[in-house]
Amino acid sequence: MQLGMIGLGRMGRNMARRLMCGGHACVVFDLNAQAVKQGEQDGATGTASLDELIQKLTPPRAVWVMLPAGAATEETVAALAEKMEAYDIIIDGGNSHFKDAIRRAQALKPKGLHYVDIGTSGGVWGVERGYCLTVGGEQEPVRRLDPLLRTLAPGKGAIPETPGRNHRNSTAEEGYLHCGPAGAGHFAKMVHNGIEYGLMQAYAEGFDILRSARAAGLEYHYELNLPDIAEVWRRGSVISSWLLDLTAMALAESPELAEFSGEVQDSGEGRWTIATAIEEAVPAEVLSAALYARFRSRQSHTFAEKILSALRFKFGGHREPPQT
Repeated sequence: MQLGMIGLGRMGRNMARRLMCGGHACVVFDLNAQAVKQGEQDGATGTASLDELIQKLTPPRAVWVMLPAGAATEETVAALAEKMEAYDIIIDGGNSHFKDAIRRAQALKPKGLHYVDIGTSGGVWGVERGYCLTVGGEQEPVRRLDPLLRTLAPGKGAIPETPGRNHRNSTAEEGYLHCGPAGAGHFAKMVHNGIEYGLMQAYAEGFDILRSARAAGLEYHYELNLPDIAEVWRRGSVISSWLLDLTAMALAESPELAEFSGEVQDSGEGRWTIATAIEEAVPAEVLSAALYARFRSRQSHTFAEKILSALRFKFGGHREPPQT
């Protein structure tokens, strides 16, 4: 299948690479001409403008926008809407707010254009591991995109089936899922990222407690080997996870995490999750506390925040802001 990919950053380029390895054809565009050249080296057809990208796609077209939420995505979707034709599909795979997806889908519908929102999780490792995809939009365009989604997703792999899910007609076991109408995909991804904040904070605080067992003045004193503890927890522990795998990797590389200041950014979804919880009157104490911990990290830094910085770099390639 043919796909246009706009945005060749940390995830966009790797997604195009995974698709091409799966036999799909990608036509790519980025404002950075060097990124387009790299895409061409990967095997994609490079373009120098949105107009050229549209021209090189065979109708009905599918164009995946993989840009930061906000103005960049808004302006690109608006520009595409002016150039594309009825039955074409515009896909937003970034971390846009789910209400923006609802609004855009409604605005494009009179033009006969389809808008599909896809929450995309996998970070810089997705090209090898695959991407977990939560999809929002109408049934027909989502069905058309199925070959692409199936290629991007991890597949069943070695994960055993969940007891009780026998004979369910779902793609969830493959790593992608049509969650519902416009906005549902980004809604699920928003909550996913809110949960991610909480999980990361729990690991961070736990390892900070372990490290602080060496402090003077306690009635006990333990010089604990944090890399080894992270490693043993990976094996049979009820708190094992990919995030723990990444924690173990970061500590093995640098037990004191000296290269991280502990200043932790938030990319928006955590705030939106809390705002949505307030709208729904759902108590979200852990997720709220995890978000506030990131705010505080920008004022003073603990080992817990270095763990958070290390995890964000490991799974998403997110670097700390430059020190002033």
